[in-house]
This record gives sequence, structure tokens and C-alpha cells, in this order.
Amino acid sequence: MRIPVVLAALLLLVAACDKPMRQTASDTPRLDMALLDREVGAIAERARPGVLGVGLMNLESGEVWLFNGDLRFPMQSVFKAPMGAAVLAEVDAGRLDLEQPITLTENDISPPHSPIADAWPARSDYTVRELLVAATGESDNTAADVLMKLIGGPGAVTAWLDDDHVNEIRIDRYERELQPDSAGLESFRIAWKGGPAFAAAIAQVPPARRRAAMIAYLADERDTATPRGVLTFFYTLDEEPILSPTSKALLMKIMTETPTGAQRLKAGFPAGSVFAHKTGAGRTDQGVNSATNDIGVVTLPDGRRYAVASFLKGATLDEAGREAIHADVARAITRGVR
Repeated sequence: MRIPVVLAALLLLVAACDKPMRQTASDTPRLDMALLDREVGAIAERARPGVLGVGLMNLESGEVWLFNGDLRFPMQSVFKAPMGAAVLAEVDAGRLDLEQPITLTENDISPPHSPIADAWPARSDYTVRELLVAATGESDNTAADVLMKLIGGPGAVTAWLDDDHVNEIRIDRYERELQPDSAGLESFRIAWKGGPAFAAAIAQVPPARRRAAMIAYLADERDTATPRGVLTFFYTLDEEPILSPTSKALLMKIMTETPTGAQRLKAGFPAGSVFAHKTGAGRTDQGVNSATNDIGVVTLPDGRRYAVASFLKGATLDEAGREAIHADVARAITRGVR
């Protein structure tokens, strides 16, 4: 596939100073780069020692603003947005059917968050469509792992992204691998099914080992993305025929109707905005949170559309404080696009 001019420029951006990329003529206002630099910079100072990364792209003009745009951040569940797109690409290709029945076995169950795992074995039968909604809308880890296995595994999702020139998102592990790894646990066991059981297993890991696992996770390039890479994904999804119109509409509908992240970016956008998004959050251990993230496409009340990525890693703020960081990023973005 030929790389479009705007996308090629986006891929070539360097974020040492996060210089803005100004592209084609547009009916929408230009981004206020100075305001965004100033206000998001101040928010990042509040988040320290956590590290904040933000990306913003006008989907009409391709104009981009980045803050720590080339830094890699652990994705946690935000990976389920591109994973969901990869599943729908298989549906479009005729290799998968949304109504295909799937029966879950013990080996399919993954660690929390997973209402599907909580319901197993009382309920074990689902359709691909139900798993897609559970994974990309409700952030269910079991659903995500089962879907990834169906389409060839984490590496197949990364390869699909690479084929479409989305090169700064990498998916390397199933949730049943990543979540225990990041806590210093061995391979996932069915006895750890459910939040309390998994939390109890983590609590048995010596604190020094858990701390080392957290440090290793934050330094690991596996299962990470850059803000720039997320913008590239949403731009490609918006502008290139990587999904059929029907599949793209379904993905956006699921991401718009998600109940997650009400106090993150969504809380900072103006009333009447529509936000199709995917959140991600890692554990807090010994006062350090591995990741609190939010990515998506916001349609403002006047119809302007922007791709947004907001990542926060290694923060010591409590959950409300971390979510407030993202909400304030959205408020700064709202001022920056006027």
C-alpha cells in the first residue's frame, strides 16, 4: 500500500521537541501549539514522577501536535482497539464470521479484568461478535485473548498493523501472559480466576520481586505504543480502506458505547462531544501505578474530529488524580483547537 503524504510525514516526525506538523489547508482552526505546549507541559509537571505522553491530530487536515510523542508507553488495555480492528479485518476477508460460535475451555480463561472469566463455567458459549464487544467495549481480558488466538496471536496483530504502516504499536503477549509477568507471578492458573483470587496470588509475591517486575515492565518495549503511533493508527483507520465501512462503523460504535473511562479524557471534552475510545489501566503496587491511558477519536459538538492519545506511566497519584490528569489534558486540547 502506498503511504499517503500526511501519513508519511507523521511517520517521520521526531519528538525531541515535538515540533508540530502543518499540512494541508483546512476549514477548521489551526491547533494552538503554544497553548498546548504550555498547558500540557504544566499538567505533565503535576503528574511527576509519572511520565505523560499526549498526541493530537486534526483528522481533516492532518495537523499534529505531540508531547513526548515518540516515547513508548505500556498500553495495557488500549491495545484492544487495534486488536479489535484486526479481528474485523479478518471478518472483512471472510476468514471469520461475527456470528461464529465459540466455546470457552479452562485454557481460554485469563486474569482480571474479565467478567467472562467470572461467569465461566456457568456460561461458556459466545459468538465472535459478543467477544468483540466484551474486549473492545468492556475491556474483557478473556475475550481479547480468545480473539487474538483466533486470528493468529499477538504477533499476527502487530504484523497486520505493520503491513498498514502503523509501526509504533507492538502487541507481544496475551493478557494471561502479560498480567502475571508484570506482577512477578509464574504462568496464569485457573485458581486465580476472578479479581480477589488474582489479587491474593499477587499479594503472596515478595514485595521486592513485585517491585522488580514493575520496573522491568515499565522498561520493556513489548506491548507498548507511542502517542505518535496511536495517531497513525486512527489516521489510517479513518483514511485508508483497512476496514470495510460496516466494520469501521461497528468498531466506532462499540468504542463510543464503552462504559469505561468516564472520568478520563471524556470528562474534559465539551458537553455534546462524542468520544469513541479505549482505556487501559495497570496495577498500582507499593505506591506506583504502571499505566493509566486513554485513546480515541473525539467528535466535537460542531462536527470537528480529532484523534487523541493520552498515556501516563509510573505515576504515584491515586486513581482519581491520574484520571484528573487525562481530563485536564482534554480540557487543554479543547482550548487548543478553538
